[in-house]
Amino acid sequence: MRSLRGILAVSGHLAGRRAPANNAHLALFSRALQILAQQEPVRLQKLSAPDSGVVEMRLERPEARNAIGREMLQGLRSAIEKVKADATANVVLLASSVPKVFCAGADLKERRLMSPCEVREFVNSLRSTFLSFEALSIPTIAIVEGAAFGGGLELALSCDLRICGENATFSLPETGLAIIPGAGGTQRLPRIVGKSRAKELIFTGRRFDAVEAVTMGKKNHYDMYVFIAGVVNYCVPAGEAYKRALELAQEINQKGPLAIRMAKKAINQGMEVDLSAGLAVEEECYEQVLHTQDRLEGLAAFAEKRKPVYTGK
Repeated sequence: MRSLRGILAVSGHLAGRRAPANNAHLALFSRALQILAQQEPVRLQKLSAPDSGVVEMRLERPEARNAIGREMLQGLRSAIEKVKADATANVVLLASSVPKVFCAGADLKERRLMSPCEVREFVNSLRSTFLSFEALSIPTIAIVEGAAFGGGLELALSCDLRICGENATFSLPETGLAIIPGAGGTQRLPRIVGKSRAKELIFTGRRFDAVEAVTMGKKNHYDMYVFIAGVVNYCVPAGEAYKRALELAQEINQKGPLAIRMAKKAINQGMEVDLSAGLAVEEECYEQVLHTQDRLEGLAAFAEKRKPVYTGK
């Protein structure tokens, strides 16, 4: 956000440079105050004890239903970098402060004014930003109340877990605009719900509700339905998604932080290779926790029948 000093310097309202009080300068001064009153599109907040270690990342662009434009994208990148640099962060909750919407997708009004080259650059940046979010070493939980469309759903898919309220709706509508999901949707969705179902949802661009999002299943080789966690892990009554997500974050936050980081690394990297190579990844990650103070604390707490106090060392 621009500083008041920087804005007022333009209008000549700094001390010692007082400009004539005409309508143009008063209008500029009024605009400066409006700019300062605007919220940042992405807000980061660390929770206090007993939830120290839990970080909230909130989307706050109500006038555009959290549509992702250049400013929102920059806010996401900045927030991700701050989380990466914070050694005390253990879990990220990604939520919206805008009622009835998580994220409406790309800012199409802004997109219309871009050249093809600018669109390519923006989408590439969006894709890399979501990849950076997915690559965070700590667990991330998306909290979806209301609409998660296009890039908004792709952002949620880049999280480790997704919790939604029963009023949530989802879609990847890009083919209806003669484009394709370009921020990871064609890659993450089939990895989560299976290739055939992902093709259906992307080819048709249809909306689906919270119940379908959580109960999407796929057939195994015995021709029986096995219901897996679909697009979301849990569906709860409308308005209660944050509560459920915080409960999960609290559970995770009580575990050994290094173990959680290594577990995430082992799962993510292991899923991209065959079983033999995946087991080698697991071995490497286990080695990282074998000689830690936290492992010894866990054993001591078990023997003494008390809750462990982990320090991340």
